[in-house]
Amino acid sequence: MTTSSEQARRSTRAPRCEDAGEQEWIDALRARGAGHDDAVRRLWQAVGQAARHQVHRMPQVWVELGGVRAEEIIESATDEATVAVLARLDRFEGRSRFTTWVYKFGIFHAAAEARRALWRDRPVDLEDQPEPASNDPMTPEACMEAQDFSAAVAVAMRTVLTPHQRRVARALIIDEVPIDVLAQRLATNRNALYKTLHDARVKLRAELRHRGFLPDSRVDER
Repeated sequence: MTTSSEQARRSTRAPRCEDAGEQEWIDALRARGAGHDDAVRRLWQAVGQAARHQVHRMPQVWVELGGVRAEEIIESATDEATVAVLARLDRFEGRSRFTTWVYKFGIFHAAAEARRALWRDRPVDLEDQPEPASNDPMTPEACMEAQDFSAAVAVAMRTVLTPHQRRVARALIIDEVPIDVLAQRLATNRNALYKTLHDARVKLRAELRHRGFLPDSRVDER
């Protein structure tokens, strides 16, 4: 006899969709029957549309890398996204349409693949370098305040951050290196870099408040 708690666990593992067509698609992806290959082909086409849409929204890919390389990026991202969806089917909770959930994989993998391709031959300076001075016009008073604040930030980065935190903060915040590119260069992962950046920001804010450059009313991130 099946208990209510067992039924609840089963429904959590395999949520149902309101759209019968989408539910048949999901069932075919989960199964290993005759329709599985057709369902995977449909999935590949869906994430491919999303990947192509994302790459077309990044004109620098076509300008800097050319159409042939752009098509290679789309195809590679489509393959990666298809594998990622199949590996995470049990995580689909049915809170949105399955196609919407699937498209997000295509967009994410296409954007990541395009960024990696754009940055492949670009140097990422991981050494400590002085921050460039701003060329924006300012009043003398504002310029003085900005210089004082910039100097305080530079001192705080040197004194309260570890060398690794300093490298990550400079690359992500100042040099605007894509996080997946930096993760690849440092042989780590996105989550580890997010944690490093979060800790660095907490330390910098605390130090700048201590030195009077930020209001005391601000609360640390937790």
